[in-house]
Amino acid sequence: MSSRRWFWPTIGGLEAERLLMERGVDCSFLARPSSTKNGDFTLSVRRNGQVTHIKIQNSGDFYDLYGGEKFATLSELVQYYMENHGQLKEKNGEIIELKYPLNCEDPTTERWFHGHLSGKEAEKLILERGKNGSFLVRESQSKPGDFVLSVRTDDRVTHVMIRCTPDNKYDVGGGEKFDSLADLIEHYKKNPMVETSGTVVHLKQPFNATRISASGIHSRVKQLQKENGANSVGKAGFWEEFESLQQQEFKHLYSRKEGIKIENRNKNRYKNILPFDHTRVKLMDADPNVPGSDYINANYIKWDENVASPDLPGDPSGKVYIATQGCLPSTVADFWKMVWQENCRVIVMTTKEIERGKNKCARYWPEPGTTKEYGKTKVKNINESSTAHYTLRELSVSMDDSSEERKVFQYHFQAWPDHGVPSDPGCVLNFLHEVNIKQESLVQELPEDKAPGAILVHCSAGIGRTGTFIVIDMILDQIQKHGLDCEIDIQRTIQMVRSQRSGMVQTEAQYKFVYLAVQHHIETTTERIKAEQKSLQVGREYTNIKYSGESVNSLVNSAVSPTLSIGSTMSLNRSTISLPYAQSPTTPVPLRNDVKRHPRAVSEIQLPRPPEDLPRPTIYENIPVKERKLSCSSTTNSSNNLSSCVAPPPPPRKT
Repeated sequence: MSSRRWFWPTIGGLEAERLLMERGVDCSFLARPSSTKNGDFTLSVRRNGQVTHIKIQNSGDFYDLYGGEKFATLSELVQYYMENHGQLKEKNGEIIELKYPLNCEDPTTERWFHGHLSGKEAEKLILERGKNGSFLVRESQSKPGDFVLSVRTDDRVTHVMIRCTPDNKYDVGGGEKFDSLADLIEHYKKNPMVETSGTVVHLKQPFNATRISASGIHSRVKQLQKENGANSVGKAGFWEEFESLQQQEFKHLYSRKEGIKIENRNKNRYKNILPFDHTRVKLMDADPNVPGSDYINANYIKWDENVASPDLPGDPSGKVYIATQGCLPSTVADFWKMVWQENCRVIVMTTKEIERGKNKCARYWPEPGTTKEYGKTKVKNINESSTAHYTLRELSVSMDDSSEERKVFQYHFQAWPDHGVPSDPGCVLNFLHEVNIKQESLVQELPEDKAPGAILVHCSAGIGRTGTFIVIDMILDQIQKHGLDCEIDIQRTIQMVRSQRSGMVQTEAQYKFVYLAVQHHIETTTERIKAEQKSLQVGREYTNIKYSGESVNSLVNSAVSPTLSIGSTMSLNRSTISLPYAQSPTTPVPLRNDVKRHPRAVSEIQLPRPPEDLPRPTIYENIPVKERKLSCSSTTNSSNNLSSCVAPPPPPRKT
């Protein structure tokens, strides 16, 4: 199980009910210590608008539900009933489903805390990548609610149990008690422990985790910025994570022989930025008598579960990208040959043609209303339209040996500054949103045998901005599929992408920008969901919180489940975000505990038509990070302003 954050070590039954009713949906659940029997646990599940509490027995040898299957750990018990629907039932045979874990905050924001990590996994990490004195803290698998300090000492790993006492203090072996895990670690950094063998256990350098809950990204960014220092120039935080990534660079592990060949050297914009052989795009129907005729500086990029952490969810979208360099005048024909061969219908260009007086990409499209031939490919520029941040070109593409014509859409992002990164991620997120709308619409419109191929992304070298856009999109796809409480690992995702094209996400500034973009997305999504929930409570109220800029009529034709919650793993659609509005109830709702209230079907909700002059808002506000305020007062379209749009955080875990 990738996370055991569904375990709440300090709450009772009433608090569990409040949390599940406020933050959960039907089939949301959490586990907690039993209020009546020390050592046992309780599984609290929301179902039919109420909360059911199920006792879990800890016999000392196994865990079970006072009968039935037996398990070695609490995690294995919960995992089993999550994966085997229909196995957990009421006495009357009614099925109890565990679908959506309601996650608890970690007990500390310190990066040395790794959450649900096994002893074997901790040993592997520290021995492979740590040094003597490297340490981390993880949750105890054998004693839920307790923790383990794992330290590398003399090229082996020592595991020290940290007990959480009934009064929410922390100690080691019954020694001095501390108010928080951070206080305990700081004490033993200054006062080393001694094993019974006489070996001194020094805590020298933390082995920091990069995997986090998506909903906890604000705390992680705050921690990384704090470690960077007031001016973000310190040798810690983002810098430390990025340097660790640099040391794991894959360029020495995979061959790049094709790009080095004499016949291909002039096809590379930069002589040392070459495609890996195992993922490079090969041009088909190449002339076997012409050396290098199948070569182009481009790589396929996709989710690779062999490289991604096993603790992360699987491939979120099945999406494939092609990362390539900006065209040279001599490679434009090959570029269009690749576009046709791979049936690319969406091209993302993330550089200007000229930056700082240097050519970054040869123009590979004709002027509006004109047609131009590039080798055997004929390209017509049907239409161009521009926004403040990008230009969209609608191109018609055909080949000499085919009667088929294809529409290709080029999204040319022009707001990336010549130096550094954009000051605010909002414009980039809105741009990515529009790109995905187009790709998804083409999937729906085109027949299956002509489905759109990979999204082609390029900048100048095809690694910096290109990698940044692709990684952000991958992380957002994860959150869309698995919900705001899913586990994400930005460093590991970049490492995965770098195993397919060297150097992706090229600078520390770009690495930090990925974090800030994901943070902005989560803040915006949280704000929107909170507004939707509030609007459902107050009845007919327009919230108008940054929904998709499609026709206003789509608001009436689409709806989001009225029970969607921040703690849910339900899909969060990035391309069609429509806000439903429920009528106020005409009869009082009984508040007795024995009444089961079933949610109304979406089709029964009467949706008032929005005003015809409703503006087309963007999804993400472009507000400088320092000035960004999560307030709905400026984004609501009703007279009843929402005073707070951020979900209240859950109670902290034993700090």
